[in-house]
Amino acid sequence: MTEVRLHIYDVTNSGSDKTNSTIVQINKIFKDGIGLGGIFHSAVQVYGEEEWSFGFCEQGSGVFSCPSGKNPMYTYRESMVLGRTNFSKFKVNQILQELSREWPGSSYDLLSKNCNHFCDEFCERLGVQKLPGWVNRFANAGDAAIEIAENTALRLRQAKTEIVSASKVAYRFLVGVTSSSSGGNDSPGNSNRGSPRFQAAWFKNIITTGAKPSSSSEIETQGGSGFQNHRLQNSAQTMQQNFQDSQRSP
Repeated sequence: MTEVRLHIYDVTNSGSDKTNSTIVQINKIFKDGIGLGGIFHSAVQVYGEEEWSFGFCEQGSGVFSCPSGKNPMYTYRESMVLGRTNFSKFKVNQILQELSREWPGSSYDLLSKNCNHFCDEFCERLGVQKLPGWVNRFANAGDAAIEIAENTALRLRQAKTEIVSASKVAYRFLVGVTSSSSGGNDSPGNSNRGSPRFQAAWFKNIITTGAKPSSSSEIETQGGSGFQNHRLQNSAQTMQQNFQDSQRSP
């Protein structure tokens, strides 16, 4: 059995002294002050004086090693023991070879596949505990935020598609119903006034004229009133004619 040690650095490779100083201050506040986390680089040491980590490169494996605690790209912070592995040095070398093939440098992603993710997987294969949550919390939070945003955008697109589809179905239904009703020969007094065809025609008239058509009772009442008025008018004319004829008689 041998000890597995994690080395942690402040990420100070931005190329700007001001930015690097800001990152160090952020790490002090969020990690040392409230224990939340920060922006860190990590590496794993097992068997020997080398530490192993992962970074970006255009070609080849992103897995690399350097003397423990002496990575020149970052500012060393602290180390901790994660446990002891039962694997031999030969077996550990086999694991590193496998990881080297599985972690090409071009696959590096700051939020979803960085050095801390690599150390997590390396420790898991060694049979020791993973990194403390605060080491990679900011990257995990950013990755989760991106995933939530992507899922939200997908749901919005799906909802938009469903709304458009429902609108098309409703439009086709209305067009089909109004078209079928316009071809009918039903009279206004037909007993099928409550049928879908009559209702569709009524709905169509509302759209086209803005008024509800007269019901059959109204039509019949209007027809009856006209006929009665015509009879009264004829009777008055007959009485007037008879009166005029009587005046002409000796």
